[in-house]
Amino acid sequence: MKKLLAFLLLTGNTIFAQDTIKPGGNLVMQGIPAIPDTIAQGVQRYLESRSAAFCDWHPKRKELIISTRFANVPQLHRVGLAMGARKQLTFFNEPITNAAFEPVIGDYFLFTKDIGGNEFSQIYRYDLLNGKITLLTDGKRSQNLGIAWSNKGKWIAYNSTSRNGSDRDIYVMDPKDATTNKLLLQLTGGGWFVLDWSKDDKQILVHEYISSNESHLWLADVATGAKTELTLQSEKGVAYGAAKFSKDGKGVYLLTDKENEFARLAYMDIATRQLTYLTTNIKWDVEEFDLSKDNSQLVFTTNEAGESKIYLMNTGNKVYRPITTIPPGVYSSVTFHRNRSEVAVSVNAAQSPTDVYVISTSNGKTERWTESEMGGLVSAELSMPQLIKWKSFDDNEISGFYYKPGKSFTGKRPVVINIHGGPEGQSLPIYQGANNYYLNELGVAIIYPNVRGSSGYGKAFIAADNGMKREESVKDIGALLDWIAQQPDLDASRIMITGGSYGGYMTLAAAVNYNDRIRCAVDIVGISNFNTFLKNTESYRRDLRRVEYGDERDTAMAAFFERIAPFNNAGKITKPLFIIQGGNDPRVPRTESVQMADKVRANGTDVWYLEATDEGHGFRKKNNIDFQRYATILFMKKYLLNGM
Repeated sequence: MKKLLAFLLLTGNTIFAQDTIKPGGNLVMQGIPAIPDTIAQGVQRYLESRSAAFCDWHPKRKELIISTRFANVPQLHRVGLAMGARKQLTFFNEPITNAAFEPVIGDYFLFTKDIGGNEFSQIYRYDLLNGKITLLTDGKRSQNLGIAWSNKGKWIAYNSTSRNGSDRDIYVMDPKDATTNKLLLQLTGGGWFVLDWSKDDKQILVHEYISSNESHLWLADVATGAKTELTLQSEKGVAYGAAKFSKDGKGVYLLTDKENEFARLAYMDIATRQLTYLTTNIKWDVEEFDLSKDNSQLVFTTNEAGESKIYLMNTGNKVYRPITTIPPGVYSSVTFHRNRSEVAVSVNAAQSPTDVYVISTSNGKTERWTESEMGGLVSAELSMPQLIKWKSFDDNEISGFYYKPGKSFTGKRPVVINIHGGPEGQSLPIYQGANNYYLNELGVAIIYPNVRGSSGYGKAFIAADNGMKREESVKDIGALLDWIAQQPDLDASRIMITGGSYGGYMTLAAAVNYNDRIRCAVDIVGISNFNTFLKNTESYRRDLRRVEYGDERDTAMAAFFERIAPFNNAGKITKPLFIIQGGNDPRVPRTESVQMADKVRANGTDVWYLEATDEGHGFRKKNNIDFQRYATILFMKKYLLNGM
């Protein structure tokens, strides 16, 4: 909205005039020019999509809690029937995306919340009778996560770094009385999580994560804190995922890639440690599963080339069948109601944001429980992704998802290559939200590559970028640039690289190695030097990251990190660079972005820098997300589309 009098606001070296967007006082900016109001007006309807993610069932009623956003951040809402009204329960300035009902009566639930994206999550109790919220953990710089309820609803077990900030110990507590909190297992390392309680509440099942290619399961005695191996520590190169006790207490259902390239659903006899594999005929990862309360049924999902499938198993005869009444897409949070034959699942698809569906396992009927607004976007007009494949430098096949621009655009189209984080993440064919603006209004194609190191393609592929193989994943992007050059509908002279977290590192590495083949790059909370990253990331993460990236305390590895560091090769970047960072990021500290921005700017290269002081590892607050979008659109128009 234009002012009668021009006003000037100077922030860093950025000047804003009368018909421009005014940034919030929480934003630190360098090099970003004034952003015209017209950008906000043009993209507005693309910014208003919502989503509704399943959190938990009420234990007695056919009622559930979802997380959705109606203001600046997602909050918890109660939904009492299919397509029913949503009643908001929490009203914080920080996002809340999880809830866990007390499993017997259901008169209260627990949730976690941090401050400003610092990831020092604290556990809170919400009493449904009066809406009172009570802090249960220390409220300090500790991370408290992984709430697992005992079957009788008396106790929770959870993990916390409160003892020393580095090791993730296991605690138990009666949530009605925080003074009962006690240390059950004092552990070493940041990879420990509680999975389940035995049906008699005498044991808990504990997961020890070493890396994406190795993890272990333990049994812990609740009375004594003694723990015993369920799987062998000597077993290397085997990963175990979700696990749950059987009702009779004699076995554990679990996910593992033991003796297989992909994760299978299996059953382990606790007495003999004998494994029985249940889904060998499925040549993809089983990602999630849940058991009905009586253990007669088991529901599980698979990741099949990025798209989810869901199956129902009879645990008596181990026969399973696909459930086909649910819309296609990417499924998550699959959960049985504790006292009913119904399963809730969150569904995301390219033409619709995340919403909750409920499947009856008795008659196969599927009900849609939420329908999130799309800001006026029309589903049928949104781009459907195409699975693409290309050969890399070593003849390995790499794949990704290609979203084509709107049909009204002709000629060779510019391209955004968007690289996922993790690095064990996986780009999936999901809803694009505001990215649809690039497709529909700017005519820009988007490609999401799954370079080596991505999950979903077998354990050899996920380990293929470890340690000193790091640059091989960067070469997969080089091969994608070759593929783009061969496509008649894509413009290889107009390419922008972007990504977040590890994808931010990949963005910077691509900007270094393929400077002459791209127009510009947008790095979001990216690593600029693995040596400084490992020194400054939060201590509870450090050893876990060393397994993936390499140990900087080893002189040879440290030298390798220095050689490949985008920071040390910043002189090769002559194309415009936009760096985006959260001021409270505990994973990739802001120093990684600040040092990179300063170094590249010293070359005389155009560098834009945006930092939100109230965010962590990526922006989660709508006002910050929107401003990031406005700035990115201006950057793309200036450097990617200029001259079209």
